[in-house]
Amino acid sequence: MVQKFAGWPLIQITGTAGMPPEVYRFAYNIKGLFVASNGEIQERAQHHLEVNLSLGYPRRAPQCRMLTPVFHPNFDDSTVCIGDFWAASEGLDDLIIRIGRMIAYQEYNTKSPLNGLAAKWAEQHAQFFPVDARDIAPPLEKLFVGAQHTAPQLVPKPPGQESSIPIPPVEEAARDSNEVTSSTSPAADPSDQRPDQWAARISIE
Repeated sequence: MVQKFAGWPLIQITGTAGMPPEVYRFAYNIKGLFVASNGEIQERAQHHLEVNLSLGYPRRAPQCRMLTPVFHPNFDDSTVCIGDFWAASEGLDDLIIRIGRMIAYQEYNTKSPLNGLAAKWAEQHAQFFPVDARDIAPPLEKLFVGAQHTAPQLVPKPPGQESSIPIPPVEEAARDSNEVTSSTSPAADPSDQRPDQWAARISIE
C-alpha cells in the first residue's frame, strides 16, 4: 500500500493503526461535492476516508467511512457502499482507487443508493459528470520510481506501540480539509471551463 501511493498526489496514506495495519486513513486530493450549511452543492478539493479491516477480511468487505462530507448516491454519514462491487480477490489498493473514482463522480450507482436525494439529483445532472476527470490511479510506469524515492520507511515498533504512521484524530482530519474550492479557484483544474453549476440549492422536481 505504501509503495502503491508513494509520491502520488491524488491519494495519500495519512495514518495507520496496528501491526500489521488494521486501520488506514487516506486523503484524496480530488474534486468532489458536498452540501454546504445553506443547502448549496459545492466542490470540495480534499476528502478523508477511514478503512477498518474486519476480522473476516478479505472474505468480508472492509468497513469504509468518510471523515469529511460527500454528496454522492453511494455515501452516507457513516458508510461507503462497496457491496455492489466488493470481491475477496480485489486488493485494498484497488478499492481505495475505486472509492476515489466514486468521489469524483466517475462511478456512481443510482439504482441502490445510500443517499436517495443525491441519487435523484445525480440523475438530473448527469451532464456535469465527472466532477474530476483525472485518472485517479497512479501511473504504472512511475509506481516503482516514486516508491523508491518517497516511500516512508516503516520501522517495527516494540509491543504496545502499534501505530506505524501517526493517525490524527477525526476532528483534526475534518478541520484540515474544511476548505472548499470552486471551479474558478487557482487550485482547480485550469482546463475546466464549466460554469459554477454546483452553486445552486438542491431542488428535486
